[in-house]
Amino acid sequence: MYAQVLVAEDDPKQAELIRRYLVHDNHTVIVVHDGRAAIDEARRRKPDLVVLDVMMPRVDGLDVCRVLRAESDVPIVLLTARTTEDDVLLGLDLGADDYITKPYSPRQLAARVRAVLRRSHRAGGRAQQVLSAGDLVVDQQRHEVTFGGVALDCTPAEFRLLAVLVAEPGRTFSRGQLLSQAFGMDKFVTERTVDVHMMNLRRKLEPDPRNPVHLLTVYGVGYKLRDIGADDPTA
Repeated sequence: MYAQVLVAEDDPKQAELIRRYLVHDNHTVIVVHDGRAAIDEARRRKPDLVVLDVMMPRVDGLDVCRVLRAESDVPIVLLTARTTEDDVLLGLDLGADDYITKPYSPRQLAARVRAVLRRSHRAGGRAQQVLSAGDLVVDQQRHEVTFGGVALDCTPAEFRLLAVLVAEPGRTFSRGQLLSQAFGMDKFVTERTVDVHMMNLRRKLEPDPRNPVHLLTVYGVGYKLRDIGADDPTA
């Protein structure tokens, strides 16, 4: 799968190393060295994927991620020297599809890029139908989610998870099943990542995210979507 990849990395030597590995995978690579340039080039070039260093001059990577996610669903891979769980979860909260902590090998990064592109490609390839559960509608062709007629802003990862759940409302999915169906059992996506995305979806769907009535936890198993707009005797 060949793609146009935007690499935003302020270290010229590291950026060149990343570029060489991605070109070896037959990708077209655009390199910029600060956050402002990353935003400008993403808007101009419409890349298939963005590799984004968190620590950059002018505009940091997290703010770039926030801007890009508000404007498009382009897959984003974050590069970060911040290794605490809170830092990683912040990146996912902002809409990143994956993250890599430094130090990392260029081969690992190239593999992550391939994995994210595969997931994005599969989502686009099956986008041929409209799924609904009560007032919740997932339009896979337009890549849109509405709830009660109001559009919801979902990241690509959130969209994939929601599409799996909406396709079978009332069914309990284990975290492993959600990983398999939404992400293809990519070894770089963990069950903890599923939990983070579900938490973010609850913020968007639930009247009180701390006491969900739609996206339910089945303790010891996983998650299920209550058939919104209908009674669910198993809830």
